[in-house]
Amino acid sequence: MQLRSWQVITLLVAVSSLLAGVELPAGARLGTAGLSLASGVSALALMAAAAVLGARWTCVEVAFGGLDRVYLAHKWIGIWALGLASVHLLFKAGVPEWQTAAILELPKGWPRLLRQLSFLGLMFIVLLALNRNIAYGTWRWWHKLSGPLFVVVVLHWLSFKQPLPLASPAGAWLLALSALGIAGAAWKLLLYPLLARSAEYRVVSITPGAAAIHMELEPVKAGIDFQPGQFGFLRMNAQGLREPHPFTIATGKRGDGRIEFVIRALGDYTNKLVADARVGMYAQIHAPFGRFARHRSARREIWIGGGVGISPFIAWLKDHATGTLDSVTLFYFYTPGRDFPEFEVMRAMAEARGAELVGVPGGGGDPAFVERFAAICREGDPAGIDIAFCGPKGLTPRIREQMRANGVPDANLRYEQFEFR
Repeated sequence: MQLRSWQVITLLVAVSSLLAGVELPAGARLGTAGLSLASGVSALALMAAAAVLGARWTCVEVAFGGLDRVYLAHKWIGIWALGLASVHLLFKAGVPEWQTAAILELPKGWPRLLRQLSFLGLMFIVLLALNRNIAYGTWRWWHKLSGPLFVVVVLHWLSFKQPLPLASPAGAWLLALSALGIAGAAWKLLLYPLLARSAEYRVVSITPGAAAIHMELEPVKAGIDFQPGQFGFLRMNAQGLREPHPFTIATGKRGDGRIEFVIRALGDYTNKLVADARVGMYAQIHAPFGRFARHRSARREIWIGGGVGISPFIAWLKDHATGTLDSVTLFYFYTPGRDFPEFEVMRAMAEARGAELVGVPGGGGDPAFVERFAAICREGDPAGIDIAFCGPKGLTPRIREQMRANGVPDANLRYEQFEFR
């Protein structure tokens, strides 16, 4: 069973509210002061969870079923933390009847300043993350402030007068979560670049395409171990290209350790990478990540790749350890004149493995997709068809539409979340 965003949010808010309420007088639990306190405790718990999710720990990725889903949960947890922090700021978390004391005594004026910094910082970080118009490099550097911000939030909790002593269940809960959150932030900011799984590579070939490149790299020493369909964070060791970006590894396992990426110019960084990447450059690759793997036991498979989302299916086609792929139909969505790899290249690759390739130049309503998809479902049991999709988010509703029209259960569709912020 894989964790979902709503499950984590519900659990943390419920436990935080319950433990905070236990420490209050019975008559004060349902008032605005009790609501404010519960909201503040819940917001801190969610921020701690966001810091843990941002650390890229393997155990967390396994629990959520892939780093793409970890980052989706990370985003929604941040949004809910801001909402609860707003409630906490709106109402005063205290009444004269409560037995209150600060866990950490700070000079006069500092507790109030920390309270204001906590809210303003959280609001800034969340709004920054939701603004898709900000360049990735700018967003990434500002987002690093979320680690120090969490320390400010913990200091706010410790320094304001409250009815939650450290020895209480609520105090122990917050202390444990704070320690986990700080550990996660410290790992990501300070230790991850030094200790995380990575390897150094050198670019050995670059094949240009229409606003895209196919890049092949060889390991300088030992390469990384991965499964076809996983992705890595590529960081070029060249001026202006040092931002780490996630790209799917577009190759199967090879005896020489080489790996390949298909990179399309879709933003500021990828535009520059496509234009400036050269043979001989060195790169650091942090990998592997993701849980987008073939269901090899499926009797019938449909693969759907759109644009640069064709990359994991290239890797599956190049995974010769799986034998022939005569039970596979690959739908390749592309824009004529901008297809990369070119359709004929993909056709040859598919034929070599016994897979069927169907080109779809006209989008989700193209008869090439609609009619062949329906024919596949008529040929066998629709409930036994495994569908793997990687591509633009807007294509997902059209795929689900065809699945429902042809009796394929919704649960048979698997895909990765492209958007990391």
